[in-house]
Amino acid sequence: MFNGQDLTDKVIVVTGGSAGLGEQICYEAAKQGAIVVVCARRINLIGKVKEMCEELSGKTAHSFQLDIADPDNVDAVFEKIETEVGPVDILVNNAGFGIFENFIDIDLAVARNMFEVNVLGMMVFTQKAAVQMAERGTGHIINIASMAGKMATAKSTVYSATKFAVLGFSNALRLELKPLGISVTTVNPGPIKTEFFDKADPTGDYLASVDLFVLEPNKLAKEIVNVMGTWKREINRPRIMEGAYRLYTLFPHIGDLLASGVLNKK
Repeated sequence: MFNGQDLTDKVIVVTGGSAGLGEQICYEAAKQGAIVVVCARRINLIGKVKEMCEELSGKTAHSFQLDIADPDNVDAVFEKIETEVGPVDILVNNAGFGIFENFIDIDLAVARNMFEVNVLGMMVFTQKAAVQMAERGTGHIINIASMAGKMATAKSTVYSATKFAVLGFSNALRLELKPLGISVTTVNPGPIKTEFFDKADPTGDYLASVDLFVLEPNKLAKEIVNVMGTWKREINRPRIMEGAYRLYTLFPHIGDLLASGVLNKK
């Protein structure tokens, strides 16, 4: 494992990097001299992120249009990264979306797509990176999960299910890859002030109702970049929600009260 404090010329790939937390991770990595590869569906935005990374790092950055739910597209993009940029040192699996709706009302086609994006597509991309990293005996995979994957609340049934899957996948992957010199870190954020909620909760009421818990994407991005190249197991933010999760685990009945009361604002 390379020195976590020196990201100079390290190739860092960020999926879902066109906006929000992913965009800020790209910028923070660029500030530390990394070669940033931004991947997302919105080609009109990834070019702008690429340009900003180049300004911040003084180095060539790269952008590739990626539909994480399409395995063939993942194959093609990863091949381009290998050919045009080089071996991936750090992969940040940030691509994902959520819809907050009662399960009995949700369109199961949307649920299927959520699993394809949040879980299956992430697995395909991760396997490609992990094979390459194992050959070199070094690398770091960072999976952006969610506090919703630790403590589910009403109207997050499908989204929570996908993030529980990301957590289980990450925990097992960490054990498998550590002997190969590859670190796996899981990031479990609570609500973040990003456009994620434009789709998850179009009314805008949820973010306003949990204002005390809302994270700033640039601050969280700094924390994530600061652990790159280390053996950090998890980042859980905000701390108050991590405390609620511990209470939920130790005293599940009290946890249910919290999840259905204080933390249930959807």
